[in-house]
Amino acid sequence: MKCKINRNAAKKIKQWLAEDGSDEKMLRVFVSEIHGNHAHYDLTLDEPKEHDEIVKTDKDIDVLMDSREDFLDGVWIQYFYIPTEGFKITNSSKGHPPHIH
Repeated sequence: MKCKINRNAAKKIKQWLAEDGSDEKMLRVFVSEIHGNHAHYDLTLDEPKEHDEIVKTDKDIDVLMDSREDFLDGVWIQYFYIPTEGFKITNSSKGHPPHIH
């Protein structure tokens, strides 16, 4: 599985992990809804589970992804400050429309 994270998102995620203070938790990206041929995504901090794959990124952040969920492979986690501050998680290989969290 693959996952990309932009610089702004990496900075926010590292802050989030530091504030949580748990060495056991990692970033998890998951599918929150499926609509036919596309999905909506969300983020949380979590511990590895049975079907998880730990995906390495070029931003030194390991991401938990359920290996059984095809919609996760290829997600791109971005963080924007304008026009609205928040995470945007997309997967262009799966026909996902942009959604800001």
